[in-house]
Amino acid sequence: MKLFYSLIFLCFGVVVLKGQTKVDSVQTLETVVLSDVKLQQNNYGFKTITLKDSVLQNDSKSFTDLLRFNSHIYFKENGYGMVSSPSFRGTNASQTAVIWNGISINSQLNGQTDFNLINVNNFDNIIVKNGGGSVQYGSGAIGGSIHLNNKLNFSSHFDNQIRLNYASFNTQKASFNTNYGSSKFAVNFGFQYVTSDNDYKHLGTDEVNENGAFNNLNFNMNLGYFISENNVLKLYHQSFLGERELSGTLNTISRNKYLDENFRTLLEWANIGDQYTSKVKIAHLQELFKFYQNKDLDSYSYGKVNTYLIKHVFDYALTKKIALKSILDFNYFEADGSSFGNPTRNAFSATAIATYQPNKKTNLGVNLRQDITSDFDSPLLFSLDGSYQFSKFYKVLLNASKNFRVPTFNDLFWQPGGNLDVKPETSYQVDFGHQFTYKWASLNINTYYIKNESLIQWRPNVSGIWSPINIDKTQSYGAEVGLELNKTFGNHNIALNGNYSYTISEDLQTNKQLIYVPKHKANVSLAYNVKRFSFYYQHMFNDMVFTTEDNIVSPLYSLPKYDLGNTGISYQIIKSNKHNLRLGLDINNLYDTPYQNVIFRPMPNRNYNIQLHYKF
Repeated sequence: MKLFYSLIFLCFGVVVLKGQTKVDSVQTLETVVLSDVKLQQNNYGFKTITLKDSVLQNDSKSFTDLLRFNSHIYFKENGYGMVSSPSFRGTNASQTAVIWNGISINSQLNGQTDFNLINVNNFDNIIVKNGGGSVQYGSGAIGGSIHLNNKLNFSSHFDNQIRLNYASFNTQKASFNTNYGSSKFAVNFGFQYVTSDNDYKHLGTDEVNENGAFNNLNFNMNLGYFISENNVLKLYHQSFLGERELSGTLNTISRNKYLDENFRTLLEWANIGDQYTSKVKIAHLQELFKFYQNKDLDSYSYGKVNTYLIKHVFDYALTKKIALKSILDFNYFEADGSSFGNPTRNAFSATAIATYQPNKKTNLGVNLRQDITSDFDSPLLFSLDGSYQFSKFYKVLLNASKNFRVPTFNDLFWQPGGNLDVKPETSYQVDFGHQFTYKWASLNINTYYIKNESLIQWRPNVSGIWSPINIDKTQSYGAEVGLELNKTFGNHNIALNGNYSYTISEDLQTNKQLIYVPKHKANVSLAYNVKRFSFYYQHMFNDMVFTTEDNIVSPLYSLPKYDLGNTGISYQIIKSNKHNLRLGLDINNLYDTPYQNVIFRPMPNRNYNIQLHYKF
């Protein structure tokens, strides 16, 4: 801990020493200091999808459903509202990084983020980045990364939003957001409360989803203050308190209950000069769970991790064509749990990034990173990326990288089953993309190849106990296609978005497809707006997935392909400069399709959602 506090004072000293150069305006400052604004500037050769606030604020669906219908990601969901984890380009949930305002929030216990614990209404934009990002975002960013960003608006304004939802299965949701700003101070905060009986029907049976009720409270606050013309202080905070019963399967009855508590606080101090930006981030993250084998009893098992982080990011414009960036990052993790004891870990990393733009058509980037971890040797990582604009209609992108993931506390210490001999994963990958743009239409085509070494996978051992082992080598390759059309005719606007992915992900020893990786996945969304009326339709196709390494096609060992449709309408009852009241109706699983994302765990039948959204 002495080293942690020493690094805090050292990084603050760097900011103070650099903090004397003035800038032209407040607007220039704000453009520079957004927490993850460098994401696209330092990833010229990577494909990204941005979900803007217009989508996030008006969508009533869960974060899982939002990405399921608007990206290439496949989700494993243990029933609606239960644990939800992504599969990105054939990788697993621990190989997808979730970045909150520039820092990773993946669990130090299982290496994952549960996407049903994230409230999308609390973010201003969400960016999905395809491809490896370990150089910039550390362990786990192998298949891709998802970036949750908050913005602070330093202009005179005062805005409020209230959302009320009532849906099938006695699902109730209420949320409030407020946003205030001036030339020197900005603040926004919001909360959301959700409760649901979640007792949906299991299609094709006479049963309903038992022991599936859940409720949660989410609070979000962001503050910003200009200390001087070239120094700004920002504070980001999130709290999540959730309780959910864990529903059983088609074959088993469950009395389990699970409690989640997550607290995240990030303090950022940025200093901006004519040619540089210096930022210090200090964060404390806490994750806590309690698992009740029987929800009616007081006995439980638990796990808790505190993460202390300090990060210094320095951007320097060497010339008009060359930019340099350095990232120094120190993390201290301390855990306590009934199944894994009291492990700790120190992790330090140094990253160097150089970007070169010789002309308006060409962008190149070189990234290097070295990690020093207290319990593992980490390799030197690299990333090379670039883009070239052949014409205003056609652009090509290329990136190659080496990435890694260290074993989590659960991998090493969980009892029974932890394996102290498990090794870190390494990954090599290359991605080649094409972007075609013409007026109101754009088309993206990407092909990729990923080779993993020492992939960590939990399997039952000779005693029948699940334990992590390293698979020698696996590979993933495939293609992704994205289409966007947006056309306005007078008062009419039509938008069409579609995504298709073809994915092969296999163990090179057996040449078998890895479990829960569909070869084909596609989604399409159509939206129509005229004056106060809006309509949308979403459709998704999900190919068959295997649930065992043997790749057996049968109801006991695989999940069949399925099609899903959602639709909705809304009407603006009040529409003025200061007041906007919208009433909407959503119909999910329009065709009453029986489907599962995890074997023996059915998802909901046709269901409805009524929403009232008031902006003032």
